[in-house]
Amino acid sequence: MIPFVDLVTVHRELREELRSVFETALDTAGFIGGPTVQEFEREFAEFCGSRFCVGMASGTDALRLALVSAGVRPGDTVVTVPLTFVATTEAISQAGARPDFVDIDERTYTMDPEKLRSYLETECTPDHATGRVVSRRSGSPVTAVIPVHLYGQMADMDPLLDLADRYGLIVIEDACQAHGADYLSKREDRWHKAGSMGRAAAFSFYPGKNLGACGEAGAVTTDDEQLAQRCRMLRDHGQSRKYFHDIEGYNGRLDAIQAGFLRVKLRHLAKWNDQRREAARRYDELLADADGAIILAHVPSWSRPVYHLYVVRTADRESLQKSLAAEGIGAGIHYPIPLHLLKAYEALRFRPGDFPVAEQAASQVLSLPMFPGLSFEQQERVVACVVRSAKAIGRRIQVPPPTRRYRP
Repeated sequence: MIPFVDLVTVHRELREELRSVFETALDTAGFIGGPTVQEFEREFAEFCGSRFCVGMASGTDALRLALVSAGVRPGDTVVTVPLTFVATTEAISQAGARPDFVDIDERTYTMDPEKLRSYLETECTPDHATGRVVSRRSGSPVTAVIPVHLYGQMADMDPLLDLADRYGLIVIEDACQAHGADYLSKREDRWHKAGSMGRAAAFSFYPGKNLGACGEAGAVTTDDEQLAQRCRMLRDHGQSRKYFHDIEGYNGRLDAIQAGFLRVKLRHLAKWNDQRREAARRYDELLADADGAIILAHVPSWSRPVYHLYVVRTADRESLQKSLAAEGIGAGIHYPIPLHLLKAYEALRFRPGDFPVAEQAASQVLSLPMFPGLSFEQQERVVACVVRSAKAIGRRIQVPPPTRRYRP
């Protein structure tokens, strides 16, 4: 068997360190908050190149409370992409806002800046009284945009930030799959880590992430001290101090045991990310002669992804997945239905064809096994099966055209 992701080996290797975290919690009865959470927040903020980190109970809590703390109000419109996990739009709705979408780039699967520009210019009207743009679809002001750093690769942030500056939009990064990913900003002539470019960013530490807890956990990163403080209050029932509730909040705290587990794993994250990058490089080489039947994700010169997932596109995904399963090889689909077509969002009245790039990718993308410690021999087996299946299917997939350049 070759698993899609191996969560057993890494925990076996770290067992004594993780056990020590649990024993310390038992010995001190330090289960909620306290120095372990504070130390993890400090260390993860430093890792991301941000001033502040606020631990949360989940990535969904992190995104929702980042939106609220940044000033998104009930009735606002928040723009994101259709190809992501539903938590992105759940957080928008739970903040009282309405999700809207722009399509993705054909090759990177992240938000297409040209599509966002077109949306703001042609699908919105300026409100001269507020200085905002108003979505014609929703009739409400567009106040924020959430670029999703998908599969471990960051979105093209420079042009997105340019548009946000021009239209007065709050940028919240959905970095839930991008722990340690890098982006080369031409605006600043330097590399940035995921979580350090928007007004704030949300991370998930779900067990399968590059940095995963042993349960649910998340975090907000930001350089904005006031936003960080508001996140701290909101996650803890709106308390400024014990039993003094300045606002009505939520129960979204990161517990100390998970924070301790994350501190242990954070020390290994750079090494694990390097192992993922090396595995991705080997996949790229092994799949180079797939003769158009398999399309690999594009990595632009401004990107250093961390390969939370290694995705390929094929004309008959179901047949390929069945072939892999028949040989004991795990694979995943991320994600089979774009968000605008989910039953949960029927009331938004989107239709098939509204976001054709995301819809096509959702029908073709397959995630191959990817985890630290994935061996070359395992990858050879995976690729041999992929190539055999692709040849048997005998259908070439259309190569997406080069990404259009964003027009400032």
